[in-house]
Amino acid sequence: MALPWRHDAARPLSSVEFVVVDVETTGWLAEQAAITEIGAVRVAGGELQAEFSSLVNPGQLIPPEITVLTGISDAMVTGAPPIAEVLPGFLAFAAGSVLAAHNAPFDIGFLTTACARCGLRWPRFRVVDTVALAREVLGEAEVTDRKLATLAGHFGTRAHPEHRALADARATAEILLRLLDRLAAEGVRTLGQLAA
Repeated sequence: MALPWRHDAARPLSSVEFVVVDVETTGWLAEQAAITEIGAVRVAGGELQAEFSSLVNPGQLIPPEITVLTGISDAMVTGAPPIAEVLPGFLAFAAGSVLAAHNAPFDIGFLTTACARCGLRWPRFRVVDTVALAREVLGEAEVTDRKLATLAGHFGTRAHPEHRALADARATAEILLRLLDRLAAEGVRTLGQLAA
């Protein structure tokens, strides 16, 4: 359950700390697959403040097609900590922020499912989906689709998406900041206005 946006609706976006998160997984469904990597960046005032990154031992084999996509192999995660050890660190890193992700239902779905499996309480974060935000901000004439690579190319981000959690979180953070700049130019400057 997310925090309602009406709380702190007047808070200026320039004072909001966003944590942009990306997860890599063994598959597409949170109920069946598991997280193999978490990457996140904290941004405030338009600047990168800190980063969080960890490989995760998923406790299951990584399908070959997922290894081809992400470059993450069984050998890479064998010595990595399990999700129960990684999640508390991520939750502490993200505390007090507004979470953002590209196709947020996927990433947040995996994180909330992992918390439930580990007996951890998922904090009530406000969540921004950069896919939905891009649909609102960018017209069809500007970009052909709202894929992460398309938006990274459109905005010329320094970070390049590569299906690795930290790289994708960095690219998403840059995209988020560019979208927020566009919204600010249109007069959207508070959390409440962003929600609307």
